[in-house]
Amino acid sequence: MRTFRRRCVMALPVVLLLVAGAADPTRPVVDTDAGRVRGRDHGAYSTFEGIPYAAPPVGARRWKLPEPAPRWEGVREAGAPGAHCVQLPAVGQGGPSGSEDCLHLNVTAPSGGAGRSGTRPVMVWFHGGGFVNGSGDQYRPERPAVAGDAVVVTVNYRLGVFGLFGHPELGGAPDFALADQQAALRWVRANVGRFGADPHNVTVFGESAGGLSVCAHLTSPASAGLFHRAIVQSGSCSTTMPPRSLLPGLGAYEPFAPQSRTVADGVAAAARLGCGGTPGTPGTPGTLNCLRRLDARTLATPELTQTFSTVSYGNALLPLHPRRALETGRFHRVPVIQGTTRDEMRIFVAPTLAAEPIGGEAAYRARLERSFGAGTARAAEAAYPVSRYPTPAAAWAAVLSDASFTCPSLRDSGALARHVPTYAYLFSDRGAPNFTGLPEVPGVPYGASHGFELPYLFTLAPLTDAQRGLADRMTGYWTRFARTGVPGAAGAPVWPRYGAPGSVLSLAPGPDGVRTVDARAAHHCALWDARWPGVTTAG
Repeated sequence: MRTFRRRCVMALPVVLLLVAGAADPTRPVVDTDAGRVRGRDHGAYSTFEGIPYAAPPVGARRWKLPEPAPRWEGVREAGAPGAHCVQLPAVGQGGPSGSEDCLHLNVTAPSGGAGRSGTRPVMVWFHGGGFVNGSGDQYRPERPAVAGDAVVVTVNYRLGVFGLFGHPELGGAPDFALADQQAALRWVRANVGRFGADPHNVTVFGESAGGLSVCAHLTSPASAGLFHRAIVQSGSCSTTMPPRSLLPGLGAYEPFAPQSRTVADGVAAAARLGCGGTPGTPGTPGTLNCLRRLDARTLATPELTQTFSTVSYGNALLPLHPRRALETGRFHRVPVIQGTTRDEMRIFVAPTLAAEPIGGEAAYRARLERSFGAGTARAAEAAYPVSRYPTPAAAWAAVLSDASFTCPSLRDSGALARHVPTYAYLFSDRGAPNFTGLPEVPGVPYGASHGFELPYLFTLAPLTDAQRGLADRMTGYWTRFARTGVPGAAGAPVWPRYGAPGSVLSLAPGPDGVRTVDARAAHHCALWDARWPGVTTAG
């Protein structure tokens, strides 16, 4: 008996050591190329948040291309998101928030795969926000992860003046925001296999500015080999808005601008900030050195944020305007899903009505002429008569939705379809939840507005039973496309390739809500192709 007790006492430290070193199943640990990370288990899925994919772009690294993240010792906590990138509030007043040390990503994986190689598809999400707002952690992707058995990665990237600045001392406008995304894709290629996924089956997807980012990667030589499929949501290469479409003082919106314009804007901005020194002059600091000494809050002003919110082309990352690259077939040969929402522009038009209401047919006609010219205005008024809509403002929103989003997207889909499998959709649920925080405006219900498809792919807002059915179908289409290159969902209609009339998939709740439609005819795309040729003439 005494011997047994002695053996138990001697064994106790070993037992305690084993218990102390045992893995906590609620805190899974995965090795990455920079060190180990500890995430969180949520039952059906695990999350690893705030993982650095590049070195902090601070101090001397401000306005430099992303560099590899430094290694760390021990296990890094990855149980909460990292800081979002410096930005102003998306809605309302307020100063800048966030940090320049923001190049983090978040991984959501079905439980059981972390730490082991696997064959699950990878879906890398680039958030929207006009290249001035947003963060990856705003999107909870457990639906595609669990129901679609996919590993989903959401990414932060530099925004506004920090991500899209240009200046002669930089050699142009290097598009740091897109370069950050490419660095994240390189991280995925090197590390995602340890989260149970296949690094050779990567789908990039995004909405609004995220969709524009995907468009840019389709045409960027530097993105070659970093992804294998692409989903563009409300951000085609041809997205544009006519001049004075929202307010009298606003010019045309083009998300892609020639590098020379961005560089000129950078020179002017530096001078206003008191940093207009002569580059290369011995004994004096260069302009960039001066700008890098400024506090982030000095740079994150509404003026600079808006000025540097367009992606530059004519540089090494984007040699051509992406629209022109698609038209001439100079893009990566991968399958593509691309689509828009039925009422894209309602959420942009409605908040401007207090400043400039559209009181009747005369005001509606004046808006048409102001933005499109007299000839196109007459044709558009015949195709979009006020009598067909609840208010003149709703008619104007329909014009802008078709001219700025839906028809340009279908035009790009036609260019893509000449070379790769392409699938086009139109999100049509006019009862979709408004998760934006923006109040509804009488006379212009948001309906299926810009971004309103997002709660059907991510956990953002409550859905009705019928809407959850649509969410299941959309998740199935998106994730099977990520897995195989062909969208499909159990019990859902076959999604045909884009081409012939009637090959666009309309997405709405209900037993017959998912069906094919002739979207070009329904949205007057022949009119916009013929009457507004400026959208197809970028160099």
